[in-house]
Amino acid sequence: MIIASSIVLIVTSLLMVVLVLMHKGKGGGLSDMFGGGISSSLGGSSVVERNLDRLTVAVGVLWFASIVALGLLFKGDA
Repeated sequence: MIIASSIVLIVTSLLMVVLVLMHKGKGGGLSDMFGGGISSSLGGSSVVERNLDRLTVAVGVLWFASIVALGLLFKGDA
């Protein structure tokens, strides 16, 4: 069970990094360095942004749940 939770944590961590970098930048910060300043045909659509927000929240909930599960599993081992 610990191995499965660890794999879920690694996969969701990588997905969170990718999903956060895909978001459209609201300001002139680091998002411009990764191409956030360039207008994209998909970036302007509010439906795409909403779906990306929902996906990011869902992956974040899975990420948090895997951290809690690993914490409980390691607490039971000690």
